[in-house]
Amino acid sequence: MEPRLVGPGPYRATRLWNEIIELFRAGMPLRKHRCRFKSYERCFKASEAVDCLHELLGSNQNFGPEVTRDQTVKLLKKFLKNHVIEDIKGRWGKEDFEDDGRLYRFPPSSPLKSYPKKHSCGKEVIKFPDWNEPKAGRSQEHIPVKSVIMNSEMWYKRHSIAIGEVPGCKLVFRRELTQTNIEEIWKSMTLSRLQKVLGLDSLDEVLDTKLVNSKHIVQNVYNVNKQGIVTLEDKSKELPHWILSAMKCLANWPSCSDLKQPTYSGFERDVFKTIVDYFGQMKEPLLTFNFFDIFVSVLGLLQKPSKAVEALQISCLLLPPENRKRLQLLVRMMARISLNQDLPPLSESVRTRTLMVQAFSRCILCSKDEIDLDELLAAKLVSFLMDNYQEILSVPSALKSSVEDHVVHLQRVQIKYAGSDSDAPLPPPSFCHQISTGDFEYQRATGSQEPLASLLEEIVMNKEISVKDKKKKLKQFQKSYPEVYRVRFPTPESEAMVFPEKMKQKPPILMWALKKPFQPFHRTRSFRM
Repeated sequence: MEPRLVGPGPYRATRLWNEIIELFRAGMPLRKHRCRFKSYERCFKASEAVDCLHELLGSNQNFGPEVTRDQTVKLLKKFLKNHVIEDIKGRWGKEDFEDDGRLYRFPPSSPLKSYPKKHSCGKEVIKFPDWNEPKAGRSQEHIPVKSVIMNSEMWYKRHSIAIGEVPGCKLVFRRELTQTNIEEIWKSMTLSRLQKVLGLDSLDEVLDTKLVNSKHIVQNVYNVNKQGIVTLEDKSKELPHWILSAMKCLANWPSCSDLKQPTYSGFERDVFKTIVDYFGQMKEPLLTFNFFDIFVSVLGLLQKPSKAVEALQISCLLLPPENRKRLQLLVRMMARISLNQDLPPLSESVRTRTLMVQAFSRCILCSKDEIDLDELLAAKLVSFLMDNYQEILSVPSALKSSVEDHVVHLQRVQIKYAGSDSDAPLPPPSFCHQISTGDFEYQRATGSQEPLASLLEEIVMNKEISVKDKKKKLKQFQKSYPEVYRVRFPTPESEAMVFPEKMKQKPPILMWALKKPFQPFHRTRSFRM
C-alpha cells in the first residue's frame, strides 16, 4: 500500500489516523519470536515496531523527516491504548508501551475510526443598506438629474458603430456603511477567500463560521505597530512583563537589554524553562480549540508552500487579537533561538530546533477532544510556522486591498438605469486565477466576437437607415473586424443578399416597332413619255 497525500478537508486528522494504521499493518514485518521458553507466531518486538513506524512516518509526506523517535513511541502508546496492537497475551488499553524488547502483535482487525457527523452550520446572510435609501439629510427629489437619451446616430458619430438606444438613468445614494457593516464585509470576504485557497466547496465541515468574530479580523488588520505586531486595546490581556523580558533575553542573546548579564552557568536554560512553564499552563492553545480543524486542514497544502502560507495568513486573522500577538512573539522567539549560533545548547540530547518544536507545539495547536495524531500534526504546523513566520503572521495585502476597494465601491454614488433591479446585492469581488495561453486566446476571441456579431446583425437588419448608409457602416465594420465580418458573410453571394438588386424596367414596346423595318429607297428606271 502506497502512502498518499491527505489534502485539505473535513476530518483530516481521522483520515490520517486510519491511513497510518493501514500502512503500519501492511508494512510491519511479522516473525516468530521466543519469550520465556515459549514461541509466538506472527509478532514483533517493541523496538522493531518503533523502527518501522518511525521510518514510515519520516517517509510519509503528510508528516516528514522531522518526526522524532520519541514522538513515534508516543504514537505507539496510543496504538496500544486503542487496540491497534496488543501484547502477546492479548492485553491492551494502557499506554505502557516502551522502546524495548517486549513482544506485541496485531489483533485480527485494528479498529479504524469512523467519521463523526457534524450538523452543518447555517450560512450567515449579510444585509447591506438598500440602494434606494438616501443618506441622512439628503432627499432624492432635490438631486438634479438629467435624463440621458442617446440615439444610435449620435453614438455612431462618436464610436463609428451604432448600438441602439441608451435608456435614461439617475443617481442614487446608499446609506453610509456603519462599522458593523464594514466588519461583516471583512468577515464574509475573508472566509470566502479562505474557502477558495483550501479548494473546498464549503467551510461548514471544518469551521463553524458563527464562531468567527468579525471585530477580531478588523483589529488584527489595522491595530498593528511598525513591526506588524498586534496592539491590544485591553492592556490587561498583555503578556506579563517578566515573560516578555525572558523572551527578549533568549531571542536577542547575548544582548539582554531587560535583564542583567548571567552570572552562573545554565542561566539560559533556566530562562527557557520559565518560558516553557508559562505557556504550558495555558488552558487553551493559541490557535484555539474552535479553529483546530481549519488549521489541520491547511496542513494538507504544505506540498504547495505558497498556498499554505496564504491559507495560514488568512486563518491567523480569525484569532482573538491577544492570541495572535502571543503567537507572533512566541514564534519569532523560537525562530531566532533556532538560528542563534551564540546561544549555548538548551539541551544535551536534543537539537535546539527540535527542542523548540517539542516544547511549544502543544501550546500552539491541540484539540479539545483527544486526537491521537494532534502532537504530530502540531509539530508539522509549528515547523512550517517557524520557517515562514514573517509572511504568515503579517496581514495579507491582496485581501486587504480587495476588501477596501469593495467598501469604497459600496459607498460610492451609483447610476441606476430604468428597469434595473437596484436592490440586487453586488457580488463580492472575485479573485483571479492563472489560465493557460490557449484558454486566454479562446476566451478573448469568443468573449469579444459574440457582442460584435450581434452588433453586425443589428446593422444588417436595420431597415430605418438608407442603403447608402448601411453599405458605409458595413464597409467600416469589415475594415475594423474582418474576422467577424467573414463569419457572417463567407462569400460575396451572401453579402449581395443584403442588398437585392432592383428589376430594371424594360421600355414599352412601340407599335411602329412591330411593322416591317424601314426599307431603303431603290431608284427605278423612269420612263419618259
